[in-house]
Amino acid sequence: MKLNPTTEKFILHWGEMGTKWGVNRTVSQIHALLYIMGKPMNADEICETLNVARSNVSNSLKELQNLQLVQITHILGDRRDYFTTSDDVWVLFRVIVEQRQRREIEPTLQFLHQLMQEPEFANENEAVKKRISQTHDFINTLTSWTNEMLKLSTATMTKVLKLGASIQKLLR
Repeated sequence: MKLNPTTEKFILHWGEMGTKWGVNRTVSQIHALLYIMGKPMNADEICETLNVARSNVSNSLKELQNLQLVQITHILGDRRDYFTTSDDVWVLFRVIVEQRQRREIEPTLQFLHQLMQEPEFANENEAVKKRISQTHDFINTLTSWTNEMLKLSTATMTKVLKLGASIQKLLR
C-alpha cells in the first residue's frame, strides 16, 4: 500500500518519537500506521506498507499486544489475523499512561519502599535517607494523582488539562 506524504511523515515521526520514549522504532511505526489508517490490517499489509521484515512485524505486534495498544480481529472468510488499535487518542493516552505506570513507576515505588524498610537504611546518611524518602513520597503522590485523573471522563480530563496554570486561581 502506498502512503500519502502526510501519512508517511506522521508514521516516520511517530517512529522517531518512539525511540525517544524508549520504544522500538518499528513498534512505534506499526502503531502509528494502524492508528492513522483506522482500519484492520494484517501482518503482510503492514510489512508491505512499511517495508519491514515479517519477523520484525511479528515481534512488534506481540509487543504492541503486550502493551494493550493493539488487538487482534478477524474478517469473515479470511483466516489471517488482522490488527487494530483504538482510533480515540484519549483511549490511547490512558492505555499508555497505565502501561508506563505499571511497568516503570510502580516497580520504582516498590523498590524505594523496600529500600526504606531494610535495616541498613536506618544507618544511612541523613541526607541520603531524606532524598530517598522525598523521592518515594513524590512518586507516590504522582501515582495517586495519575490514578485519580485516569478515572475522570474524557470531557472532564480535557477541561482539567486546559485549565493549566490557571488552576491556581481555584486553589486560592
